Amino acid sequence: MEKNKAAFDWGRHMAHDPEHVLSLTGKLKTSAEGAEVVKLPTSSGALLEKLIARRVEHLTAYQDAAYARIYREAIDRVRAAESAIVGSGKPLPLTEAAARNLAKLMAYKDEYEVARLYTDPAFLDKLRAQFEGEPGKDYQLNFWLAPPITAKRDDKGHLVKRKFGPSTMTLFRVLAKMKGLRGGMFDVFGKTEERRTERALIGEYRALLDTLTAGLTAANYDTAVALANLPDDIRGFGHVKENNLKAVRARWAKLLEQFRHPETAQRVA
Repeated sequence: MEKNKAAFDWGRHMAHDPEHVLSLTGKLKTSAEGAEVVKLPTSSGALLEKLIARRVEHLTAYQDAAYARIYREAIDRVRAAESAIVGSGKPLPLTEAAARNLAKLMAYKDEYEVARLYTDPAFLDKLRAQFEGEPGKDYQLNFWLAPPITAKRDDKGHLVKRKFGPSTMTLFRVLAKMKGLRGGMFDVFGKTEERRTERALIGEYRALLDTLTAGLTAANYDTAVALANLPDDIRGFGHVKENNLKAVRARWAKLLEQFRHPETAQRVA
């Protein structure tokens, strides 16, 4: 029975975040019969902790250790509040949702992050694994980008991408080192409406998590999980992301009202 439950839990995480789960399996080992054997995580708690640790690592690379510490402290508060409701050793779907979505919002993909990802050695290693030769020597890289400051817009007001040549990698290397400017007065990219909205959304979601932890009860627990998962639907870039955010905000307001007055929601149901 316990193995069946563990397999079910493994499957949930695999469906939701396969890249993370595969990163936990390590190298495949071969048994005497020749079958490939993967060691499963020992518990949902262990999976959750590794999920959080992985995002702390990512946010440290994205900005710095102080930025990642803000994330970790927020998630620890959620976990403490949820554990008090569900009990020790139980799955923590609220904490998991908060861990995934706060990290997603805090690591919004701006110009500095795009530059960091492209100049990360892992990117070139992936190219070497897929194509013969050395990138930049045996073949050249071109990038289709729509910088919000310089890009043109179509008749609907949407940014239009255009091709940038191999020299863009040099610009990326410079930009990647300038990530410390992110969100500050010298962040020329952060003054667009989209970037201001992304930064504001981080604060809104952190405030939401504080509201959930302060008022969490057994009666509004399911609503809290639904609220924590809302950023998962804020996908895409530019106008696509903007439209998704509008739809999410409508559900956000409705669910928050249900969270604050669970007795009313139960009567309606």
